[in-house]
Amino acid sequence: AERTGLARSSVYEYFRSRAAVVEELCAVDFPVWAAEVEAAMERADGPEAKIEAYVRRQLALVGDRRHRAVVAISAGELDSGAREKIRAAHGGLIAMVVEALATLGHEQPRLSAVLLQGVVDAAVRRIELGAAEDPERITEAAVAMALRGVRG
Repeated sequence: AERTGLARSSVYEYFRSRAAVVEELCAVDFPVWAAEVEAAMERADGPEAKIEAYVRRQLALVGDRRHRAVVAISAGELDSGAREKIRAAHGGLIAMVVEALATLGHEQPRLSAVLLQGVVDAAVRRIELGAAEDPERITEAAVAMALRGVRG
């Protein structure tokens, strides 16, 4: 509403609920974010570098206004359809890193990818909360933990 100059209540003339707004934001913005993560991974050389790019790019996107809008709106109660869209979008991100983990010899690369995403998600929440640590320190700690974990 702020970006378009509409009154907040006017948004609901176009969307039936808060969940519908989240679904639309995910449908429009998430492919852009995923493409940015994928492009960063493609520029990286080798599986560890790809994993580092995967973590770094996601954490760099935390400051993006679009990301903050989805997080702020989705903080409320969402219906199962909206939650499923968010889960599916994150599932697409997880799929990007499975091959790199398999190349590193992980017997269950999909499970490893889900756990790796857990590290990213925890760092995202820490940054969003305005934690005492600088976002760069959080990013460096997340990258170090991710790389130690995938080498493990």
